[in-house]
Amino acid sequence: MMRNLLRNSVDAIVRMSSTRANYWGELAVDVALGAVLMVEGARRQPGALLGTLAIVLGLFAFSFVEYFFHRWMFHTRIPLFAQGHELHHQHPLGYDSLPFFLPPLILLALTGVFVALMPTGFALLLAGAITFGYILYGLAHFTIHHVRFKQPLLRRWAGAHHVHHYHPDSNFGVTTPLWDVLLRTRYVRQARVS
Repeated sequence: MMRNLLRNSVDAIVRMSSTRANYWGELAVDVALGAVLMVEGARRQPGALLGTLAIVLGLFAFSFVEYFFHRWMFHTRIPLFAQGHELHHQHPLGYDSLPFFLPPLILLALTGVFVALMPTGFALLLAGAITFGYILYGLAHFTIHHVRFKQPLLRRWAGAHHVHHYHPDSNFGVTTPLWDVLLRTRYVRQARVS
């Protein structure tokens, strides 16, 4: 009974997560949260140098978070993550995303940890930068699947993610190939044997 209730709940969340309303609702909530964190962080941060460092560090940290979740959470057996991500691999033009309430809750919890460990202004800017990293990732991923690029550099960037759909054990980074290069998961075309 309890197992069926849990399974039905996960299935309902996965269905809701693939709706257009959930996708754009999550984006709106995330932008609002990121803006509040950045404004409050800037208001409380005593110096421009430390504020800039917090933002750069937050964006860099998010690049690894993006890789980590895509590789070790979305390509796993955890139902909430795996089912939704499998839907994306089956229907890459869909409006799949995490449930609109989950990323803000995680980001707020992370903000609380940061505030407990470091000066408030720095912590808020760090969390705000991570939030905007997440927003950029979501928009980049959506754009890769919905836009046909003409510019060669953008075509290569989008192509790296499209390769992931054919070789799901490679190219986990969407916004940057950095972690795929460092952790050796970047797709390398094999030479044809004649």
